[in-house]
Amino acid sequence: MLAHMTASIFQRPKNAMQSGKALSDAWFLEFEPAEAKRPDPLMGWAGSGDMNQQVRLSFPDKDSAIDYASRYGIEARVHLPPPRRLKIQAYADNFR
Repeated sequence: MLAHMTASIFQRPKNAMQSGKALSDAWFLEFEPAEAKRPDPLMGWAGSGDMNQQVRLSFPDKDSAIDYASRYGIEARVHLPPPRRLKIQAYADNFR
């Protein structure tokens, strides 16, 4: 059953509300949904029987996440983060 599983490997983006980059170095492996979500007949909540949607594995680097996926036969797509661009600006530029 693991041979048919697909996953995404990505790095969490920086929080937009903070200037720091804490916890943004880790890489994550998340399984893609195997079935569509459908509303529950009693409560109306969206859900499915796919338990792998609840799994999120963290790794210290991209290579270890790829190694894990290949070791267990998981077809994984790697999403590289966009390059970080710094806008170097002096404080005096605010008053020009």
